Amino acid sequence: MAASGAMRVLVAGASGLIGRELTAQLRADGHEVRALVRRRPASDDEINWAPSVRTIDARVLGEVDAVVNLSGASVGRIPWTPGYRKELLESRVQPTRTLAEAMNQVSTPPSVFLSGSAVGFYGDRPGEKLTEASPAGTGFFPELVAAWEAAAALAPKKTRVVNLRSAVVVARGGGLAPVRTLTGLGLGARFATGGQYWPWISLRDEAAAIRHLLTSTLSGPVILAGPTPATSDRITRAYARRMHRPYLLRVPEPVVKLLGEAGERLLLDSAKVHPTRLEADGFEWRDHRVEQAIDALFSR
Repeated sequence: MAASGAMRVLVAGASGLIGRELTAQLRADGHEVRALVRRRPASDDEINWAPSVRTIDARVLGEVDAVVNLSGASVGRIPWTPGYRKELLESRVQPTRTLAEAMNQVSTPPSVFLSGSAVGFYGDRPGEKLTEASPAGTGFFPELVAAWEAAAALAPKKTRVVNLRSAVVVARGGGLAPVRTLTGLGLGARFATGGQYWPWISLRDEAAAIRHLLTSTLSGPVILAGPTPATSDRITRAYARRMHRPYLLRVPEPVVKLLGEAGERLLLDSAKVHPTRLEADGFEWRDHRVEQAIDALFSR
């Protein structure tokens, strides 16, 4: 341990949207955070690695109590060309394998490995209530997430592994950033019927849930999502209301499909997920409804 009650936490992806918020919350709690970086370290709390070629100083994994892996290229980039689909997969699997394999090389591996994952595991499942017990869907997203989680499973048996099946994060960046941008331009719109469920979670609750799981006893898949499911129409309408912009446009399904597979998966898929394990474990959300998350975003 770094100090009494504190942990040494190694974070991959610390400079990203979630990583920055998580790092701030961890340090506010008194934990020591070390960040893996792909450039020359700029301070003592940064450690260089090259996950694309599976290179890391394994000794680092024997010096920390926990590892949080948030690596991965953005799924929000359109289109998903064959080359970018490969990048989406490798940017998740390679870093995860690198960390898991390095843990196996030290005599005292971290006690917990919180590894990124996504609710994309479930695919397009309209009409279903989805929990951690639900099987995988079909298609590119579920296959990507399954490979991602399989890489995390390579960690040592003595390390508790949690797969962070995260929803889209309500934040200034991230998956909903295009909705905010279009709404700000007066182009707020409903996509198709608007009845498809978009899993969501606020940025502060995402980081808080990860912190909660550091000291929990849970292992395996855990859904990180807001406790109240919301349709896409409810989300896009809430942005328009909060930004005081019109909400008059409708984008028909055939038009969305012109964006290719990325548009279909990101805008038309429906997944009504419920964070049952997180709720049963006593986690307390600050933002129970998506409107609260969006209000908090603009208040901050």
